[in-house]
Amino acid sequence: MTIPARSETVAAAVLAGGQAQRLGGVDKGLVLWRGRPLIAAVVDALRPSFRDVLIVANRHLDTYRRYGRVCSDARGGYRGPLEGIAAALRASVADWLLVVPVDSPQLGTDLFERLWQGRGDADVVVAHDGLRRQPLFALYRRDRVEWPDEIGDGPVWRWQDRHHLRELDFSDSPGRFMNLNTAEDFSNAGG
Repeated sequence: MTIPARSETVAAAVLAGGQAQRLGGVDKGLVLWRGRPLIAAVVDALRPSFRDVLIVANRHLDTYRRYGRVCSDARGGYRGPLEGIAAALRASVADWLLVVPVDSPQLGTDLFERLWQGRGDADVVVAHDGLRRQPLFALYRRDRVEWPDEIGDGPVWRWQDRHHLRELDFSDSPGRFMNLNTAEDFSNAGG
């Protein structure tokens, strides 16, 4: 797939700033999966569609710079994915921003195109795996979303619900949303 021509600009952000408590506090994005850091697998899946890949990280910034442009949460203390989304929205200058988590290395190269094609007039386009919304796999129209840092902390889905939202059906490929949170998850996923 090549980067599609469009009048609106798009960028991608990878949320890699978590605390990884279930992995003993190691930097999850740098944990090896199939011989490579998780961040490498996620960035490789995004590269066919994006020139600008932003990585939201709160430690090991120099290492993450090998994979893309880096920004950090504005407020410290590992406040969660909503804080990471706020950081990505602030750091990007694109009209649209795709956000994905670093712990889902099998997101597929078609995730963005499917969200983009199904966006319609929505301001937030979120993947749905057939059973539930996957709030960390979403496309945002930057000029029409209320940035998370303006509304405080809370779950990502609740913040998304404040916007003109569209959920897109990915029930044909729910495995792409598998996330690796524990050593057992890495082992079971062939890592």
